[in-house]
Amino acid sequence: MVLSSEGGDNERNNFASFPSLTKEIISTKKKRVTKTLTSPSLHALPLPLPFLPFELIEEILSRLPVKLLLQLRCACKSWSSLISNPKFAKKHLSMSTRHVLHCISSSGGDILKSYPLDSIYTNATTTAIPQLEYSFHRCSNYFIGSCNGILCLAAEGYHTNLVTFRLWNPFIRKFKELPPLGDQQTSAYIIKMYGFGYDPVSDNYKVVTVLRVFDYSSHILVKNDEVKVYTLGINSWKSISVFPYSVFPVQRLSGKCVSGTINWLASKDSKQSKYFILSLDLMNESYQEVSLPNYGKVDACNFHLSVLRDCLIMFSGDVVWVMKEYGNKESWTKLFTISYNRDPHTIPYSCMKAIYVFEDDQVLLNIGGCRGKYIFYNCRNNTSKYAEFEPNPEVCVESLISLFS
Repeated sequence: MVLSSEGGDNERNNFASFPSLTKEIISTKKKRVTKTLTSPSLHALPLPLPFLPFELIEEILSRLPVKLLLQLRCACKSWSSLISNPKFAKKHLSMSTRHVLHCISSSGGDILKSYPLDSIYTNATTTAIPQLEYSFHRCSNYFIGSCNGILCLAAEGYHTNLVTFRLWNPFIRKFKELPPLGDQQTSAYIIKMYGFGYDPVSDNYKVVTVLRVFDYSSHILVKNDEVKVYTLGINSWKSISVFPYSVFPVQRLSGKCVSGTINWLASKDSKQSKYFILSLDLMNESYQEVSLPNYGKVDACNFHLSVLRDCLIMFSGDVVWVMKEYGNKESWTKLFTISYNRDPHTIPYSCMKAIYVFEDDQVLLNIGGCRGKYIFYNCRNNTSKYAEFEPNPEVCVESLISLFS
């Protein structure tokens, strides 16, 4: 009993003589208990990444600018597949609000240049789009029109009868050269009117030209008005029925595309005593007359057609009209009146000509008699901003639409 008691005292004395060891054992036991209760190993695992449904990703991407989307194609295969999908391109087009003004600069050889409208407003440096694979040299180049971000251009040789058409999306840097109009070895063509548009029924793009055809060797007029239509999906030209009467275009020869139709401001006589809108339906390739609003007495130099939100716009002097229901004369409504301050002492011009009206009610005006001089007029606050760039600009919306899909 004594031995047992002494042994117990000895054990207690041994523990007492090693306080640090005792603390370590107790601490170890606490850690074991803590580990069992809280399982800190679970906290060491990385947190899961937030998950976004693919439909939401598509909605976000459809609102981004084209330049960024082209870069994001390299992010992953699913994004690349989505951004390259023609259905996504149409969705992006429906969301696109960024407009760019394009011009053909003839300094040192023709080159296509782009002016983002926000850079014009802020006087920022403009961005030139390089020629890439094809050249504009030795040709007279001009715009046929634009639609859904695609530009249509024509090039006529200075010393030949060759006429070349190109479709070009400058935002994705893709272009397509159209086949020749016909046998340009035996016939010479003078383009009288033209247009470029989209047929929503066939989901196809078409180029329309009205030509005067001459025999190449004798220069004798063969056909006064031959109407040819190019269809992108078929990649060929065909002749369609001519106008049912003589047509004399007013001002610009280029027609405007609205609701699957090409529209020209025209007159039935060379004196241009009475005006109307000549419309070509791109689906059935038939013609109709569209009546103008009651614009009063306005000089022909101040007439101009434009497009806003797929509605036909007409400028008659300082008044801007919109046709809310295409083809219905009663739907012509006065949109607003341009009431900018004219100062003939500081601005040498003969008349102001409206070129384009934007979504935010800004109007692009050309100062008559001054090539390349323009005014951006804000109808909401009656302010103006002057700008200079190449003449005969074309405005189009930014898009991913491909010419080969």
